[in-house]
Amino acid sequence: MDDGILIGIDAGTSVLKSIAFSTTGEQLAVAAIANSYETLSNGGVEQDMARTWADAATTLRQLGEQIPNLASRLIAISVTGQGDGTWLVDRNGEPVAPAFLWLDARAAAIAEKFAASPKHHDHYQRTGTGVNACQMSTHLAWLNQFEPHKLEKATSAFHCKDWLYFKLTGDRATDPSEACFTFGNFRSKTYSTEILDALDATHTKRLLPNIVDGVTSAGKLSDTAAKAIGLKSGTPVVLGYVDVVCTALGAGLYDASGKVGCSIFGSTGMHMRMATTVEQVKLNANMSGYTMAFPAPGMNAQMQSNMASTLNIDWWLDVALDVLKMQGVDRTRSDLLKTLDDQVLEKAASRVIYHPYISRAGERGPFMDPNARAMFTGLELGTSYSDMMRGVFEGLCFASRDCFSAMGEIPHEVRITGGAARSKALRLILASVLDANIRTVTRAEAGAAGAAMIAAMQQKLFPNIDACANIWVNPLLGENTVPDAPLVKNYDRNFAVYKSTREAMPANWRALQNAKH
Repeated sequence: MDDGILIGIDAGTSVLKSIAFSTTGEQLAVAAIANSYETLSNGGVEQDMARTWADAATTLRQLGEQIPNLASRLIAISVTGQGDGTWLVDRNGEPVAPAFLWLDARAAAIAEKFAASPKHHDHYQRTGTGVNACQMSTHLAWLNQFEPHKLEKATSAFHCKDWLYFKLTGDRATDPSEACFTFGNFRSKTYSTEILDALDATHTKRLLPNIVDGVTSAGKLSDTAAKAIGLKSGTPVVLGYVDVVCTALGAGLYDASGKVGCSIFGSTGMHMRMATTVEQVKLNANMSGYTMAFPAPGMNAQMQSNMASTLNIDWWLDVALDVLKMQGVDRTRSDLLKTLDDQVLEKAASRVIYHPYISRAGERGPFMDPNARAMFTGLELGTSYSDMMRGVFEGLCFASRDCFSAMGEIPHEVRITGGAARSKALRLILASVLDANIRTVTRAEAGAAGAAMIAAMQQKLFPNIDACANIWVNPLLGENTVPDAPLVKNYDRNFAVYKSTREAMPANWRALQNAKH
């Protein structure tokens, strides 16, 4: 079908969007609705499940209004979404309660206790993923302790994309990436649920849905859903992988050699490498990071995630805005960003070292410490605001190297996306810190594109992932930014200081946090 269309739904934490693509990856139309959720006083963060489905249905109808004959041209719908969390459904397919989002911190004590126990090691060896408070395993344990009546009513525990897939098809399922990094075995890509035994929540195993690989199978759009969204009943619906995997696929992580990495410099930072075989998965002593099934035979994506990435830049810009405001000068972040890149590039490599742990939740990659906090090291008379901003940029890049180093060799090429990927200064600094070529990806909606690519492979529009990536991704890769040799030498020295400094800080961070209580 020359004018065929694939739809990728990406149900993110900030925005839920449905995007129409041609079979060759051209973005044809976008429909988006801002997401919302409720933050509770006890650390809970919840989202209305019925509203989430209503928003998804609205965006699909809006695509129909934008694209002539969408129903007859539509080849398949694929859905991805925010990871972790717990979305409970009863036997009638109705929500038991609002969904727990990945931001929910109610299970923090449970996660910390398990992570400190001997059983964490075995779990990490199975899943390749550390345990934290955002995961369904610890959510189920918390519910079992404090709100067991909700579990009694539930018959399935979904993630966000699984819920939307269920509403589209009536099928109860989850994908290999989400299932295995939480409960499974990355080697076999099957469930291995011993953690629920360890958390005294054995009976919740009944809630885990079947694992369905969207690369090879698809559901069908139900009559009820078809009427709700104005599309044809029976249209293939593909359950995509979790959003970070789909984003990695759409942003260019896949490479047959396995020597390409991918980093997302958004509000948070995600640093990823490909393990083309199970043997290439490298686990670390801190038991941190994620190992996620990738939609290619035998492959896994290894990931380390910084709690805060560009949030550090936002914070330092806001410090300047506060000073200007005190002097009666009204400016915005956008005003300051206009000249920021040039100002950073004008400065020499900073003698200030910045650790970008500005999140109140601490850090999770490549080490896990909820007490970790941001800090400047090496301030002296004459250090300017711009020197410190360059230090912030360098700190984000040192954090990237810290993460890649925990996963093995640093890739020879790293493809970057996210808001900061547009910065020439960040690209040059990152290339020099990693001593690797850096390429931006111009794909605006990598997550939805990755989901649509999975549907394209499932529908046999391409013979394999190589052919699909060659058409959907490679033409959108930017030019190389190459390392600067003098900077490489400087940053090698400073990275050693960066790492030794953060390794010396945990007791001090903990003392500072204890002093607040």
